[in-house]
Amino acid sequence: MPRWRMLGVWMGLLLGLGGLAMAKQSDSACVQCHTDVTPGVVHQFHEGRMGTNAYLPLDCSTCHGSAHTTAEDFAKATFPTPDTCMGCHADKVEQFRAGKHELAWYAMKTQSALHAQPSAIVGEGYRGCSGCHKIGRKGYIGAEAGNTGPLKWDGGEEASQYRYGNAQCDACHTRHSFKKTEAQDPRACSNCHMGFDHPQWEMYMSSKHGITWGIDGNRGWDQGGRAPTCQTCHMPGGNHNVETAWGFLALRLPTKENVEKLAASVEDAGLKANLQKLAKLLPSGHYIDLDDDVQWTLDRALILQVNEILDQNFQPTERFFEIVAQARAARGPEEFNRLRLQMKATCQQCHSKEYVDDFFLNADKIVKLADHEFAKAIQAVQGLYRDGILKKPEGWKWAPSVAQYYENLTPIELDLYLIYMEYRQRTFQGAFHVSNDYMHWYGWAPLKEHVNRILAEAKRMRAEQKK
Repeated sequence: MPRWRMLGVWMGLLLGLGGLAMAKQSDSACVQCHTDVTPGVVHQFHEGRMGTNAYLPLDCSTCHGSAHTTAEDFAKATFPTPDTCMGCHADKVEQFRAGKHELAWYAMKTQSALHAQPSAIVGEGYRGCSGCHKIGRKGYIGAEAGNTGPLKWDGGEEASQYRYGNAQCDACHTRHSFKKTEAQDPRACSNCHMGFDHPQWEMYMSSKHGITWGIDGNRGWDQGGRAPTCQTCHMPGGNHNVETAWGFLALRLPTKENVEKLAASVEDAGLKANLQKLAKLLPSGHYIDLDDDVQWTLDRALILQVNEILDQNFQPTERFFEIVAQARAARGPEEFNRLRLQMKATCQQCHSKEYVDDFFLNADKIVKLADHEFAKAIQAVQGLYRDGILKKPEGWKWAPSVAQYYENLTPIELDLYLIYMEYRQRTFQGAFHVSNDYMHWYGWAPLKEHVNRILAEAKRMRAEQKK
């Protein structure tokens, strides 16, 4: 090695040791105490890059402030938020805040069923919905009727009511080592993306992608393996936006052209007028791969109705503006097409364009088929309400409603909720994640079964009503 290069190495090493010494000296009191109180935390920090990077001698006060100095005043210790991370990771925080994870807490609060749950499940107990949805920023203020502008933030008022759960970044880069390699591992996603309504982890692991990842020693593309990981497809290039075309619920907005075609096909003058009025509020355009035909447009309008997004006259409710326009639970054609092409480009790194196009087209058809089956069940239950056989529960604004989840009071409506939140979810998610068993036996098969149960139960309830 040249003498000048050797000198540079030694100088770098000396500077690094000096920086590390400064970091250790500045938080020595914290380390001395916490080695006894929380030794795991100390070990994790000092093994992570933030604790060992000689050129960034971070200490405890960087994230927790310096007000906490004794065992008695621990409540003075502050907890980090993405604003804390912004100083070094501005681009990643900006990407995150433009994406769907940022809206997770707000999206949770828009759900009608949430307000009937104990605080241990939906509040700071973080044992149910809030345990995963805390990755979203607290304090977003809901839309006023007709407002399609950006969400407003309360400046930290709601977050100040929660001592824990405001960090967000630590959902993937867990405390206190905050390793990038951990966040790049599919297992980092499995804590939330598993189970009842979104078993993507199980789907990935039972697909050829997940199996290959395991065979290759849990190494994805970034580690020299053959298989893509969750991050490969959903965070291309490390982008923290984390969005897909169909989104979490496989919902997309009917376009102006879609609804105008539907309006032209109906004979009922009142319905035609309502659909024409709706069409004027919707974006114009067409979806690539598989655009909506008249039947699919109607099916998905019915799905939006039981989600409390469209009212009985197919007009937007306040939840339309909260969930669709602001929580971004449904895509318009411009966003859908952009995200679809982005995902295809990722797939084409291994697969041919023809194969990728065929794969996505067939998965879209699965969504269409599942929507049509679900729409049959929706119409059956709506008919029971329309004919007075079912009565809207006291305090409910809309019924039937899958947004009420397990708070529904009749077996037939509970079946409707299961179709939407469990079986339809597994059908379309299994199709896109190449998990055939999940798509069919955990999704499509029970979806069909429960649709038939609803149709039979509706028939029985009508016969009993006539007695």
